Amino acid sequence: MKLLKPLVFFLCINFGSLALGSYLMGNGPSSDWYTNLNRAPWTPPGWVFGAAWTVIMICFSFYLAYLFNKSNTLNLKLIFVLQVFLNSIWNFLFFNQHLVLLGLIVISSLTLVIFYYFFKYKKILNNISYLLLPYMVWLLIATSLNAYILLNN
Repeated sequence: MKLLKPLVFFLCINFGSLALGSYLMGNGPSSDWYTNLNRAPWTPPGWVFGAAWTVIMICFSFYLAYLFNKSNTLNLKLIFVLQVFLNSIWNFLFFNQHLVLLGLIVISSLTLVIFYYFFKYKKILNNISYLLLPYMVWLLIATSLNAYILLNN
């Protein structure tokens, strides 16, 4: 029960940031700009993105509920705010503004933030840290997709 309130809080914030990112990208993946890009051969079908982000945000919310229960510092709060900002703004920069290089910088920064969480807090969370693996793997894939578009268009 102790983790229920933080879990609900993080679920709301994380899914809210996904909704904001989705809103900010406009028609994004269905836009003429995106559909005419030379995309990576390993680009997954569209439905995979929604499924992946759902799993990622559920796991990440559990992770954060445990983490903030153990270590509720200003530094941790600032890192979380940075993560929410980077996760939301990428959609706007990449899909809405077509700023592929800046998008790559943002998604690379987000990847570093998530890897920072994993390595910085692994000792206090032990196996709970593995809840970050879906996020880490997905960001590596997403970063490679962004980089491919930058290099091949």
